Amino acid sequence: MYTDAKKTAAIFKAFCDENRIKILQLLIDGEKCACKLLEEMNITQPTLSHHMKTLLDSGIVEGRKEGKWMHYSISAEGLQKAKEYLDFLKSNGGEETL
Repeated sequence: MYTDAKKTAAIFKAFCDENRIKILQLLIDGEKCACKLLEEMNITQPTLSHHMKTLLDSGIVEGRKEGKWMHYSISAEGLQKAKEYLDFLKSNGGEETL
């Protein structure tokens, strides 16, 4: 069922950094412009870009460009994939090879 370890690792890499968790918490209420994320976070624009690339690559966050700014939101589909993988692990109790 889960044969692409690289894609699965990218999903969970998104959750493995304090700044990315903070970004996800900021996005819980809905779409935010990168400028708003920068105002809320104590990081530089290049650092935000690095974290957003990781989140986008994972599929957990989606982005759209409007003018000169990117707007980001949590992807329901990306979260569903992460949930399905965790459910798979739980239901198989580690007995099957992933």
